[in-house]
Amino acid sequence: MDETSFLLPARSCSSSSSSSSPSGSVQPDRRVLANESGSSSSRVLETGSPPRHNGLREIVHLFRDSIPVIFSYTLQLSLQTVSVTVVARLGSTELSVSAFSLMLAFVTGRWCVALGGSTALDTLGSQAFTGGKHTMDLSIHFQRCLLILWLLFIPVGIIWANVAPILMALGQDEELSRGTQQYLRVLLLAAPGYIGFETLKKYLQCQGIMDASTYVLIFISPINVALNVYFVHYTDFGIYGSPIALSFTFSFAFFFLVIYTAYSPTHAQNGTWGGFQLRAVLDARSCITFLKLAIPGILMVGTEWAAFEIVALAAARLGNIPRAAQSVIMTTDQILNSIPFGIGVAASTRVGNAIGRRDAAGAKFTGHLSALLSVITGTIVMIALLLAKDVYGYIFSDDESVAQLVSQVMPLVASFQVADGLAGSCGGVLRGQGRQHLGAAFNIVAYYVLALPLGITLAFHWGYGLPGLWVGQVVALFIVGTCEYAVVWLGTDWDHEVEMGVCRNNQEMMHEVTRTASEVNA
Repeated sequence: MDETSFLLPARSCSSSSSSSSPSGSVQPDRRVLANESGSSSSRVLETGSPPRHNGLREIVHLFRDSIPVIFSYTLQLSLQTVSVTVVARLGSTELSVSAFSLMLAFVTGRWCVALGGSTALDTLGSQAFTGGKHTMDLSIHFQRCLLILWLLFIPVGIIWANVAPILMALGQDEELSRGTQQYLRVLLLAAPGYIGFETLKKYLQCQGIMDASTYVLIFISPINVALNVYFVHYTDFGIYGSPIALSFTFSFAFFFLVIYTAYSPTHAQNGTWGGFQLRAVLDARSCITFLKLAIPGILMVGTEWAAFEIVALAAARLGNIPRAAQSVIMTTDQILNSIPFGIGVAASTRVGNAIGRRDAAGAKFTGHLSALLSVITGTIVMIALLLAKDVYGYIFSDDESVAQLVSQVMPLVASFQVADGLAGSCGGVLRGQGRQHLGAAFNIVAYYVLALPLGITLAFHWGYGLPGLWVGQVVALFIVGTCEYAVVWLGTDWDHEVEMGVCRNNQEMMHEVTRTASEVNA
């Protein structure tokens, strides 16, 4: 047994894969992986013999696929930033309610359930696209994901609708608690559209269509500004016009992405849509398989975001200057995080596609190169932050004390860019493999066992203030990045991952055969 085999989950599949291609061989495939920017960017998977793996070409593919994801993620963040900015003109109380409500929504609900739960498609969808017997298997995974995530949001919605007593029990004042509860009750209207948008976006990304959501968000962003200004300042809704505007925005985003998908020539050529198949979607064993990936995916995403929000709440207790500096740093970090996030999405898709077509060597090659690309981009960002640290704070604030505190913390933020890059890219590789549970475990240990206790101790008991809080985050990101990279580099049996991909695809095929036989007998 390999010394790293303890990192490999003991998984088995009842469905035999003996009839499939050997794990080391490449499954012939004629489906298109493309950006929608034109035929020059389209690429058809080679059939027949295993492809040669060219490092420069693969890095170019990863970089090209990650760019639209980075823009899309940044644009999505801007939708909520615009909402808070528009509400800020109403007063400090309204600003606090809006910012706090969106923070809770970010961690507990729409983002966490939608973005975390849809990572199951990084595994099932990307592998089914290149490895399934029928390309329409991908549409079944998409429909199942959409339905289950809508259902998973119901308990979250119940908590949102009754969150005021919980917040007051945790020490928040009554005005903020009741305002937040009302804000979140209205924001419930945004959940179906947001979850639908995220799930459909992931469905397209599994096919290599990475830029569809970017085009939709470019179109939607000015509409979001207009809706927020109108509902907040030109109606009687006031602050609650903000969640109304966001609900319209995300519903429109889902609608326009559906239209884009319906008229996409690449999507049509792929032949992945097989119509609505409720019986296939509700197959119990397939739903359990999905949940085994979705729940760890939600934890993987939610635990990291919640940790950073806890740091933000802790910083607010340090005083006005640390709170202002924290706002500058968090805004910057959220934007910078879009880079490793984009690389991770590209890596998960390409690794999953390679596993689906039984190309173990290609999956390994892509996994390692995605880590290299993240190190390169992280190093560039780190150098830029270090060079700009003394002037960066003045971009956001004229207060010299705030700018100086930003300058003190910025080297810490710069120091974890490489580790954050590794965590983003290698986390994407783990999702492509179907090992979200490892990412969730690393996050829980790194942030909640080590980083947060360390940061809070340094900040409040040893007097290091805001820099102390960020020391804890640096420790967490280095642990997560190092552990995930170690798993990708040393703790992965790529042939085994290919076998598991074959197993998942065969399982879906066997369920389809069983359903068909039942229908015939009926």
